[in-house]
Amino acid sequence: MGEILMVPALGRILLGLLLLASFLSALGSSSPSPDVRILSAERRVDLTSSIVKVYLTLKVENSGASHASDIFLAFSPTETEHLAIIKASLPEGKRKKKKYIPLDVNPTELSEAPNGAKLFSVSLINPLMAGATAVIEVLYILTHSLEPFPAEISQSESQLVYYRDSAVLLSPYHVVEQIMYIKTPTNKIESFTRVDPTNRAGTELKYGHFHDHPPYYSSPILIHFENNNPFAVVEELVREVEISHWGSLQVKEYYQLKHAGARHKGVFSRLEYQARPSINGASSFKQLLAKLPPRVNSVYYRDAIGNISSSHLRTDYQKSELEIEPRYPLFGGWKASFVIGYSVPLEDFLFESPEGQHYLNFSFGCPLYDTLVDSLTIKVVLPEGSKSPSAVLPFGADQYLEKTFSYLDVVGRTTVVIKKKNVVPEHNVPFQVYYNFNPIFMLAEPLMLITAIFLFFSACIAYLHMDLSLAKKA
Repeated sequence: MGEILMVPALGRILLGLLLLASFLSALGSSSPSPDVRILSAERRVDLTSSIVKVYLTLKVENSGASHASDIFLAFSPTETEHLAIIKASLPEGKRKKKKYIPLDVNPTELSEAPNGAKLFSVSLINPLMAGATAVIEVLYILTHSLEPFPAEISQSESQLVYYRDSAVLLSPYHVVEQIMYIKTPTNKIESFTRVDPTNRAGTELKYGHFHDHPPYYSSPILIHFENNNPFAVVEELVREVEISHWGSLQVKEYYQLKHAGARHKGVFSRLEYQARPSINGASSFKQLLAKLPPRVNSVYYRDAIGNISSSHLRTDYQKSELEIEPRYPLFGGWKASFVIGYSVPLEDFLFESPEGQHYLNFSFGCPLYDTLVDSLTIKVVLPEGSKSPSAVLPFGADQYLEKTFSYLDVVGRTTVVIKKKNVVPEHNVPFQVYYNFNPIFMLAEPLMLITAIFLFFSACIAYLHMDLSLAKKA
């Protein structure tokens, strides 16, 4: 009897041990392993535009006895606030045969990270075994990270900005060796923090090599330099994409554009600007370039006053470029509102999946080159009668459905609304909207028109044959 009771008890103990082991394993995989260290780290910071791009190459080593499935990246609270996108990849091959295998990057919820650092986990395709090494390449982009100083400048002054960073990599691991390169748009650098060793050559600052820094170590630096590149920020962009199964795709984009650099002070002189624009207005911009789909037609560019004629469209079989010029040059703090609209053939963007669903394959993001979008809203208006809509994006965004009414609509058109903050040019990747549609609904509007015309002429005929006189004929 005792042996019979002993088996289930032993099973419960083994089950408990297995659950505990799996819990500890999951806990270990969600936090940085002390057995992992970074043998070398190279950072290249690009400050040549208003958007900061950082290219990071890490060589990591697992010196422990167990494998590591994730490598963690650390960002300061300020960097986390301005982080627009982060990508990681695993390089394979050499030189021209080099390939990059994308890796998943996800935020973690570790509350014990020092100084409020935020951690992101990079999931490796194959776990890093004991004693093994791997090279990981990371690209992350920071927005609103260049601070104009002075905050106000006159028309003839150049724009100077501050950039704050750490000379050493903020990392949850021990870093054996590291170096950082910072590239500025010009060689006019007013001042920069020196951390031995620091070297400067033209438009590039070099910090390092540094050796043997413990986890979460930082060394703040401040760089004050000239940057007259356009600080073009679209505060709000609303794009409406209307699908018509009769053969066209109508796109309309509403822009709220702002120059986010140092605010303009004093009086603007158009005479001086036109005489010497490179000196009297070096930090301003008066034109932008938009990349539109190929085979675009019926393009228009207008604002609240009407059509703006200062635009040029160049098209070929691969792309279309629209060069737009606002009615006035934009200086720091100035704004402009306008609308861009166009049509494209439906067969270039609407396809049918193997399951029989229709899906739209269109580009996300802003078509303006080197432009930051604070708030982007995309509305995909589906044909009336569409069912089961769903959007597929390669990154997170808010999604919901709403109804849109247009000409001759009865029940309204289902509209997929996608919203995202802090959008940069690297977000200009394809996304898909799937939906079910019965072609019989294409006959609804023509039948309504035929019925309305028939009823109208029937009413006219009936009216002409009606005798509405009060007196009877003799």
